Amino acid sequence: MFFIILGLLVITASFFIARGDSQAARFSGAIRIVGIVLALLGASLSMFKVVDAGHVGVKTLYGRVDNDVLYSGLNFINPLVEVTMFDVKTQNYTMSGTHDEGNKSGDDAIRILTSDGLEVTIDLSVLFSVRPNDAPNILKEIGDDYVDKIVRPVARTAIRDNAVSYEAVALYSTKRQEFQDKIFNAINKSFATRGLKLEQLLIRNVTLPESVRKTIESKINAEQDAQKMQFVLQKERQEAERKRVEAQGIADYQRILSTGLSDKQLQYESIIAQKEIALSPNTKVIIMGNSKNPVILGGN
Repeated sequence: MFFIILGLLVITASFFIARGDSQAARFSGAIRIVGIVLALLGASLSMFKVVDAGHVGVKTLYGRVDNDVLYSGLNFINPLVEVTMFDVKTQNYTMSGTHDEGNKSGDDAIRILTSDGLEVTIDLSVLFSVRPNDAPNILKEIGDDYVDKIVRPVARTAIRDNAVSYEAVALYSTKRQEFQDKIFNAINKSFATRGLKLEQLLIRNVTLPESVRKTIESKINAEQDAQKMQFVLQKERQEAERKRVEAQGIADYQRILSTGLSDKQLQYESIIAQKEIALSPNTKVIIMGNSKNPVILGGN
Protein backbone atom coordinates (compact mmCIF):
# COMPACT_ATOMS: atom_id res chain seq x y z
CA MET A 1 0.00 0.00 0.00
CA PHE A 2 2.86 2.38 0.76
CA PHE A 3 4.40 2.00 -2.70
CA ILE A 4 1.01 2.44 -4.38
CA ILE A 5 0.41 5.75 -2.59
CA LEU A 6 3.98 6.87 -3.24
CA GLY A 7 3.68 5.98 -6.93
CA LEU A 8 0.42 7.93 -7.27
CA LEU A 9 1.99 10.95 -5.61
CA VAL A 10 4.97 10.79 -7.96
CA ILE A 11 2.67 10.52 -11.00
CA THR A 12 0.62 13.49 -9.80
CA ALA A 13 3.76 15.51 -9.20
CA SER A 14 5.00 14.71 -12.71
CA PHE A 15 1.93 16.37 -14.25
CA PHE A 16 2.47 19.55 -12.25
CA ILE A 17 6.14 19.58 -13.26
CA ALA A 18 5.21 19.12 -16.93
CA ARG A 19 3.03 22.24 -16.87
CA GLY A 20 5.84 24.43 -15.63
CA ASP A 21 8.46 26.25 -17.71
CA SER A 22 11.44 25.15 -15.66
CA GLN A 23 14.14 22.79 -16.88
CA ALA A 24 12.67 20.07 -14.65
CA ALA A 25 9.72 19.86 -17.06
CA ARG A 26 11.97 17.92 -19.42
CA PHE A 27 12.15 15.11 -16.82
CA SER A 28 8.40 14.95 -16.17
CA GLY A 29 8.04 11.91 -18.42
CA ALA A 30 10.77 10.03 -16.60
CA ILE A 31 9.29 11.01 -13.25
CA ARG A 32 5.90 9.78 -14.41
CA ILE A 33 7.41 6.45 -15.41
CA VAL A 34 9.04 6.11 -12.00
CA GLY A 35 5.68 6.78 -10.36
CA ILE A 36 3.97 4.18 -12.51
CA VAL A 37 6.69 1.62 -11.66
CA LEU A 38 6.29 2.34 -7.95
CA ALA A 39 2.51 2.02 -8.16
CA LEU A 40 2.74 -1.26 -10.05
CA LEU A 41 5.36 -2.57 -7.64
CA GLY A 42 3.20 -1.68 -4.66
CA ALA A 43 0.16 -3.25 -6.30
CA SER A 44 2.03 -6.47 -7.05
CA LEU A 45 3.37 -6.69 -3.49
CA SER A 46 -0.04 -5.94 -1.96
CA MET A 47 -1.84 -8.51 -4.11
CA PHE A 48 -0.10 -11.38 -2.31
CA LYS A 49 -0.52 -11.99 1.38
CA VAL A 50 1.13 -14.72 3.41
CA VAL A 51 -0.82 -15.97 6.45
CA ASP A 52 1.25 -17.82 9.05
CA ALA A 53 0.27 -21.24 10.37
CA GLY A 54 -2.23 -21.07 13.22
CA HIS A 55 -3.63 -17.75 12.02
CA VAL A 56 -6.40 -16.44 9.79
CA GLY A 57 -6.66 -13.09 8.07
CA VAL A 58 -9.73 -10.82 7.98
CA LYS A 59 -9.97 -8.43 5.04
CA THR A 60 -11.17 -4.86 5.43
CA LEU A 61 -11.79 -2.45 2.54
CA TYR A 62 -12.48 1.16 3.54
CA GLY A 63 -13.99 0.03 6.87
CA ARG A 64 -16.10 -2.78 5.40
CA VAL A 65 -15.24 -6.22 6.81
CA ASP A 66 -15.27 -9.15 4.40
CA ASN A 67 -16.89 -12.30 5.78
CA ASP A 68 -14.44 -14.55 3.90
CA VAL A 69 -11.28 -15.26 5.86
CA LEU A 70 -7.76 -15.90 4.60
CA TYR A 71 -6.30 -19.19 5.78
CA SER A 72 -2.63 -20.05 6.30
CA GLY A 73 -0.49 -19.97 3.17
CA LEU A 74 -0.15 -17.62 0.18
CA ASN A 75 -3.33 -15.71 -0.69
CA PHE A 76 -4.18 -13.48 -3.70
CA ILE A 77 -6.12 -10.39 -2.58
CA ASN A 78 -7.23 -6.96 -3.63
CA PRO A 79 -4.18 -4.68 -3.18
CA LEU A 80 -6.35 -2.02 -1.53
CA VAL A 81 -7.65 -4.16 1.35
CA GLU A 82 -6.16 -4.27 4.83
CA VAL A 83 -5.68 -7.64 6.52
CA THR A 84 -6.03 -8.14 10.29
CA MET A 85 -4.46 -11.32 11.65
CA PHE A 86 -6.20 -13.48 14.26
CA ASP A 87 -4.46 -16.21 16.24
CA VAL A 88 -6.64 -19.35 16.12
CA LYS A 89 -4.30 -21.54 18.18
CA THR A 90 -5.02 -22.41 21.82
CA GLN A 91 -4.38 -19.36 23.99
CA ASN A 92 -3.83 -19.26 27.74
CA TYR A 93 -5.06 -16.40 29.89
CA THR A 94 -3.99 -16.73 33.53
CA MET A 95 -5.06 -14.63 36.51
CA SER A 96 -2.79 -15.33 39.46
CA GLY A 97 -1.80 -13.81 42.76
CA THR A 98 1.85 -14.71 42.16
CA HIS A 99 3.94 -11.89 40.74
CA ASP A 100 4.64 -12.23 36.98
CA GLU A 101 2.88 -15.58 36.77
CA GLY A 102 -0.29 -14.31 35.11
CA ASN A 103 -0.91 -12.23 32.01
CA LYS A 104 -0.92 -9.07 34.11
CA SER A 105 1.97 -8.28 36.43
CA GLY A 106 1.39 -8.11 40.15
CA ASP A 107 -1.46 -9.65 42.11
CA ASP A 108 -4.21 -10.46 39.59
CA ALA A 109 -6.00 -13.21 41.54
CA ILE A 110 -9.80 -13.23 41.74
CA ARG A 111 -11.22 -12.38 45.17
CA ILE A 112 -14.72 -13.67 45.83
CA LEU A 113 -17.21 -13.77 48.71
CA THR A 114 -18.65 -17.17 49.57
CA SER A 115 -22.05 -17.98 51.03
CA ASP A 116 -20.67 -17.86 54.58
CA GLY A 117 -19.31 -14.34 54.05
CA LEU A 118 -15.62 -15.26 53.79
CA GLU A 119 -13.22 -13.85 51.20
CA VAL A 120 -11.50 -16.53 49.11
CA THR A 121 -8.73 -15.90 46.58
CA ILE A 122 -8.69 -17.99 43.38
CA ASP A 123 -6.01 -18.36 40.69
CA LEU A 124 -7.54 -19.23 37.32
CA SER A 125 -6.28 -20.24 33.87
CA VAL A 126 -8.57 -20.05 30.83
CA LEU A 127 -7.60 -22.06 27.73
CA PHE A 128 -9.51 -20.85 24.69
CA SER A 129 -9.26 -20.29 20.94
CA VAL A 130 -10.85 -18.17 18.22
CA ARG A 131 -13.17 -20.00 15.87
CA PRO A 132 -11.72 -19.21 12.40
CA ASN A 133 -15.07 -18.64 10.64
CA ASP A 134 -16.17 -16.21 13.37
CA ALA A 135 -13.06 -14.01 13.12
CA PRO A 136 -14.82 -11.41 10.85
CA ASN A 137 -17.68 -11.04 13.38
CA ILE A 138 -15.20 -10.65 16.22
CA LEU A 139 -13.45 -7.85 14.33
CA LYS A 140 -16.76 -6.11 13.56
CA GLU A 141 -18.42 -6.47 16.95
CA ILE A 142 -15.51 -6.63 19.41
CA GLY A 143 -12.21 -5.81 17.73
CA ASP A 144 -8.86 -7.53 17.91
CA ASP A 145 -8.55 -6.83 21.68
CA TYR A 146 -11.13 -9.51 22.54
CA VAL A 147 -8.99 -10.81 25.43
CA ASP A 148 -9.44 -7.66 27.50
CA LYS A 149 -13.02 -7.07 26.38
CA ILE A 150 -14.41 -10.62 26.62
CA VAL A 151 -12.11 -13.28 28.07
CA ARG A 152 -11.03 -11.49 31.23
CA PRO A 153 -14.34 -9.89 32.36
CA VAL A 154 -16.50 -12.92 31.47
CA ALA A 155 -14.23 -15.31 33.41
CA ARG A 156 -14.05 -13.13 36.51
CA THR A 157 -17.79 -12.46 36.51
CA ALA A 158 -18.65 -16.15 36.14
CA ILE A 159 -16.51 -17.04 39.15
CA ARG A 160 -18.03 -14.35 41.36
CA ASP A 161 -21.60 -15.21 40.34
CA ASN A 162 -21.20 -18.92 41.13
CA ALA A 163 -19.10 -18.60 44.28
CA VAL A 164 -21.99 -17.21 46.34
CA SER A 165 -23.60 -20.68 46.33
CA TYR A 166 -20.72 -22.36 48.16
CA GLU A 167 -19.05 -22.17 51.54
CA ALA A 168 -15.35 -21.40 51.68
CA VAL A 169 -14.27 -24.80 52.99
CA ALA A 170 -16.40 -26.58 50.37
CA LEU A 171 -14.69 -24.64 47.56
CA TYR A 172 -11.36 -25.68 49.00
CA SER A 173 -12.20 -29.37 49.30
CA THR A 174 -15.36 -31.30 48.48
CA LYS A 175 -17.12 -28.95 46.02
CA ARG A 176 -14.11 -27.77 44.06
CA GLN A 177 -14.76 -29.88 40.93
CA GLU A 178 -18.48 -29.07 40.96
CA PHE A 179 -17.66 -25.36 41.22
CA GLN A 180 -15.21 -25.63 38.33
CA ASP A 181 -17.79 -27.39 36.13
CA LYS A 182 -20.39 -24.67 36.78
CA ILE A 183 -17.91 -21.94 35.88
CA PHE A 184 -16.94 -23.82 32.71
CA ASN A 185 -20.55 -24.03 31.55
CA ALA A 186 -21.19 -20.35 32.25
CA ILE A 187 -18.06 -19.14 30.44
CA ASN A 188 -18.51 -21.56 27.55
CA LYS A 189 -22.06 -20.32 26.95
CA SER A 190 -20.90 -16.70 26.89
CA PHE A 191 -17.88 -17.42 24.66
CA ALA A 192 -19.98 -19.35 22.12
CA THR A 193 -22.09 -16.27 21.32
CA ARG A 194 -18.96 -14.21 20.65
CA GLY A 195 -16.99 -16.52 18.35
CA LEU A 196 -14.70 -17.97 21.00
CA LYS A 197 -14.27 -21.60 22.03
CA LEU A 198 -13.54 -22.49 25.66
CA GLU A 199 -11.26 -25.53 25.68
CA GLN A 200 -10.38 -25.93 29.35
CA LEU A 201 -10.75 -24.15 32.66
CA LEU A 202 -8.24 -24.67 35.44
CA ILE A 203 -8.72 -23.55 39.04
CA ARG A 204 -5.04 -23.53 39.94
CA ASN A 205 -5.25 -22.48 43.57
CA VAL A 206 -7.85 -21.69 46.22
CA THR A 207 -6.56 -19.61 49.13
CA LEU A 208 -8.68 -19.47 52.27
CA PRO A 209 -8.51 -16.77 54.99
CA GLU A 210 -5.83 -17.31 57.61
CA SER A 211 -8.35 -18.03 60.38
CA VAL A 212 -10.06 -20.72 58.30
CA ARG A 213 -6.75 -22.32 57.36
CA LYS A 214 -5.76 -22.56 61.03
CA THR A 215 -9.10 -24.13 61.89
CA ILE A 216 -8.70 -26.72 59.15
CA GLU A 217 -5.14 -27.47 60.23
CA SER A 218 -6.27 -27.92 63.85
CA LYS A 219 -9.03 -30.27 62.73
CA ILE A 220 -6.63 -32.30 60.60
CA ASN A 221 -4.14 -32.52 63.49
CA ALA A 222 -6.89 -33.67 65.84
CA GLU A 223 -8.01 -36.32 63.37
CA GLN A 224 -4.43 -37.51 62.97
CA ASP A 225 -3.99 -37.71 66.75
CA ALA A 226 -7.23 -39.69 67.03
CA GLN A 227 -6.08 -42.09 64.33
CA LYS A 228 -2.73 -42.45 66.09
CA MET A 229 -4.47 -43.24 69.38
CA GLN A 230 -6.66 -45.82 67.66
CA PHE A 231 -3.51 -47.44 66.33
CA VAL A 232 -1.91 -47.49 69.79
CA LEU A 233 -5.04 -48.99 71.36
CA GLN A 234 -5.24 -51.63 68.65
CA LYS A 235 -1.58 -52.49 69.19
CA GLU A 236 -2.10 -52.80 72.95
CA ARG A 237 -5.12 -55.06 72.41
CA GLN A 238 -3.07 -57.28 70.14
CA GLU A 239 -0.24 -57.42 72.71
CA ALA A 240 -2.70 -58.29 75.49
CA GLU A 241 -4.16 -61.03 73.32
CA ARG A 242 -0.67 -62.37 72.61
CA LYS A 243 0.14 -62.52 76.33
CA ARG A 244 -3.17 -64.21 77.07
CA VAL A 245 -2.50 -66.86 74.45
CA GLU A 246 1.05 -67.32 75.78
CA ALA A 247 -0.19 -67.68 79.39
CA GLN A 248 -2.84 -70.12 78.28
CA GLY A 249 -0.17 -72.18 76.53
CA ILE A 250 2.04 -72.25 79.63
CA ALA A 251 -0.90 -73.25 81.80
CA ASP A 252 -1.86 -76.02 79.40
CA TYR A 253 1.75 -77.23 79.33
CA GLN A 254 1.96 -77.33 83.11
CA ARG A 255 -1.32 -79.17 83.37
CA ILE A 256 -0.16 -81.75 80.88
CA LEU A 257 3.10 -82.28 82.82
CA SER A 258 1.36 -82.64 86.16
CA THR A 259 -1.17 -85.17 84.94
CA GLY A 260 0.58 -87.15 82.23
CA LEU A 261 4.31 -87.34 83.09
CA SER A 262 5.30 -91.06 83.52
CA ASP A 263 8.44 -92.68 84.99
CA LYS A 264 9.57 -93.79 81.59
CA GLN A 265 9.30 -90.24 80.24
CA LEU A 266 11.30 -88.90 83.17
CA GLN A 267 13.94 -91.60 82.59
CA TYR A 268 14.14 -90.63 78.93
CA GLU A 269 14.54 -86.94 79.72
CA SER A 270 17.28 -87.85 82.27
CA ILE A 271 19.23 -89.80 79.63
CA ILE A 272 19.04 -86.87 77.21
CA ALA A 273 20.37 -84.50 79.89
CA GLN A 274 23.23 -86.91 80.78
CA LYS A 275 24.23 -87.15 77.16
CA GLU A 276 24.40 -83.40 76.73
CA ILE A 277 26.52 -83.03 79.88
CA ALA A 278 28.86 -85.85 78.80
CA LEU A 279 29.46 -84.21 75.46
CA SER A 280 30.56 -80.97 77.08
CA PRO A 281 34.40 -80.82 77.31
CA ASN A 282 34.39 -78.71 80.48
CA THR A 283 31.88 -80.67 82.46
CA LYS A 284 32.44 -83.37 85.14
CA VAL A 285 29.60 -85.81 85.51
CA ILE A 286 28.65 -87.68 88.69
CA ILE A 287 25.72 -90.08 88.55
CA MET A 288 24.00 -90.90 91.80
CA GLY A 289 20.80 -92.65 92.68
CA ASN A 290 19.08 -95.78 91.47
CA SER A 291 18.94 -96.96 87.91
CA LYS A 292 15.50 -95.52 87.25
CA ASN A 293 15.95 -91.93 88.43
CA PRO A 294 19.61 -91.07 88.69
CA VAL A 295 20.69 -87.70 90.11
CA ILE A 296 23.16 -85.88 87.93
CA LEU A 297 25.65 -83.40 89.43
CA GLY A 298 27.85 -81.50 87.09
CA GLY A 299 30.70 -79.05 87.63
CA ASN A 300 34.16 -77.96 86.53
